[in-house]
Order: sequence, then structure tokens, then C-alpha cells
Amino acid sequence: MQLVGLLFVFVFAAVMTIQQLAVPPSAGFSRQAAAMFNVQLFLLPLFLLTIGSMNIAGDAESGWLQLLKTYPMKMSRYIAGKYLALATAFLLIVLLALGAVLLLSGIAGPLAGMGVYFMSSMLLIFIFAALALLIGAIAKNRLHALALSLVFWAAWLLLIPYGLMALGTYLAGHLVKTFIIMNIHVNPVEWVRFCFFLATGNGDALGPAFYGLTSFYTSPGGMLLAVLVTAAWIILPLASAAFVLKRRKRQT
Repeated sequence: MQLVGLLFVFVFAAVMTIQQLAVPPSAGFSRQAAAMFNVQLFLLPLFLLTIGSMNIAGDAESGWLQLLKTYPMKMSRYIAGKYLALATAFLLIVLLALGAVLLLSGIAGPLAGMGVYFMSSMLLIFIFAALALLIGAIAKNRLHALALSLVFWAAWLLLIPYGLMALGTYLAGHLVKTFIIMNIHVNPVEWVRFCFFLATGNGDALGPAFYGLTSFYTSPGGMLLAVLVTAAWIILPLASAAFVLKRRKRQT
């Protein structure tokens, strides 16, 4: 975790300093905002999935989880403790990295919209920490957890987007649009990206074809649905992880 913290500080500070020196400060959505968001969208899920899943898988592999099962403790409490610990650790890392960026912004120039960056980081942490615990509960050992984490990370960030681009060359436009909307809701990375666009008021970056979607999610009903979808991405993986561990407990 210390090495991850140092990596985040170095990468965030380097990217933002380069962007600030290369591009004049501008209000609203800018290259600075895009660079900050793309870095956290790429790195946070990778480290959350691998470290979080290997943590639970390591407990099962070392026998520590079997020892905990002998105590009168519910698996839901075990999952909740792991979730709070993992989310808090990465929140501290992000705060440390953003603190370094704010410190350097006094040299390279002012940086606006840090609240949006932090909120998107929190959303990433809360969602992917829950998914990491589910992967760790399913995995047989730490190596299996690492492999599953990398597969899901690569699928969500690389394989599915490139697959949609490939389909766009063969399918009709309305079908591609339907697949993209589905991907926004079933792909946690794209969901966080979509929420970021909405929070920054740049839903038009998705293009005129998605004007109806962005207009809906900026309405009160759409905001309520966005909260429910986000809550589902957090609650369902945690509940599933507790269920898997309870089932293993009965089998042993």
C-alpha cells in the first residue's frame, strides 16, 4: 500500500504538472480534467481489484478465514470490515496524491474542479472495492484472485470498448447505440465515466446521439435512478461475497 501511495503521488503530480505547464488554465472541462480523470480511471480499478481480492483469498489460503469461522461472527461483518479497511486505505492514498497535486498547483498554476476529481475517485473506490471482495470470495487462492482481477480489469477497460468499436463497423448505428447504453450500465468503468461527464456538465461529450440519455439523467428521476444504480454496484457485490463465504462455511 505504501508503494501504491508513492506511485499515485508521482503519477498524479507528474501528469498534472505537465498538463498545467503545457495548456493554459481554462474553466470547466479541460485537458487537465481529462488527464486527471483518465489516470485515476486506469489505475484505481487495477490496484483495488488485485489488492482487495488477494486480501480475502489470502485469508482463505492461509487458514485465517477458517479460524475466524470458529468465532460467533457473521460473514457479513467480516465483509463489511474488509470493505471499510480497503476503501479507507485507498481514500487516504487518493487524498495524499491530490494533496501533492494541490501543492504543485501553486507552482504550475491554479487547478479548478478538484472536488469533482475527488468525488469520482470516491465513486471508483466504493464500487471497485466491493467488486474486489466478491472476486476474492470466489477465488480459490491468491494467484486465482490475481488472475480473475486482471481478466475483469482488462475486459472492462480494454476488451469491451474495443469490441464495441469493432461492432460499430458492421452493425447499424441504432444497434451500436443500444449496446453502448447497455455497456454504460453493466460496465462499472463506463458507469463511473458517465457519472463524471454528468457531474462536470459535459454530457454533450458523448455526442448528439446520446442527448436523450444525458437529458434523462440530469432530471430528478434520472438522478434518483443514478443513485440506485450506483448503490446496486456497491451493495450487490458485497451481499454476493457474504453469500459465497456463508456457503463455503456450510460446506466445511
